[in-house]
Amino acid sequence: MTGASPRIETYGADADQHIEWWSAAPDAPAARGTIVLLHGGYWRERFTAELMHPLVPSFTARGWTVANVEYRRGPGAWAAMRDDLASSLAAVRASTLSGGRLALVGHSVGGQLALLGGEAGDAVVALAPVTDLVRGYHESIGDGAVVEFLGAAPDALPDTYAAASPLAHVPPRASVLIVHGTDDTRVPITHTHAYVTACRSAPGVGVALGPTAPAVTLLELPHLPHLDAISPTAPHWPAVHHWLDDWSALDRQGRSA
Repeated sequence: MTGASPRIETYGADADQHIEWWSAAPDAPAARGTIVLLHGGYWRERFTAELMHPLVPSFTARGWTVANVEYRRGPGAWAAMRDDLASSLAAVRASTLSGGRLALVGHSVGGQLALLGGEAGDAVVALAPVTDLVRGYHESIGDGAVVEFLGAAPDALPDTYAAASPLAHVPPRASVLIVHGTDDTRVPITHTHAYVTACRSAPGVGVALGPTAPAVTLLELPHLPHLDAISPTAPHWPAVHHWLDDWSALDRQGRSA
């Protein structure tokens, strides 16, 4: 349940180009900035931003403004989705509600988009993210979702696969927390292990949490089925909120220095 209806902001002419805004709760302990929610669903049109609604109250109660992003998706929609990611995040960054601090929370392909869209000074929480579309194609993740989405094999579209794969864009510019279950059958955790290894091996990745030295942290759970990652009662959320609180506090210190 999300309580009051959100304010809707459009960032394009298509019905799917919109952002749902919720304000921080009036009795929240402190204003923390903006959480951007990015839903998953293996790029399929039947899965919408409503998937992220159950997470909204836990963020607004902690002082976050929430921007839940809808975007164009479906077969052949990579260029539109890429543009929508840039346009929606530009709209959020320009909003007076953003408070200067932005944390992207994405699940599955929403995690893919969060990792691709995070900028220096941001925080990214990637929940069971899709990180390698080439490997995803060869392993037929999501019942063939990659070829359904991109329309051809990696050899035919090498630039597109690279553009859409966070693995091809390491190190990340944002501080990153990845949450993944070892028993996830939709996005294998071995993909996340390869991404984290690549990130930590890349030059410029810091060991301390904070925008001046982005770190990549993995929270690996022995039991977290894929859809459970977006359940507000799942066991990882206290650790996620603690990580975001630490990032927010360090970010405030950096801005006041």
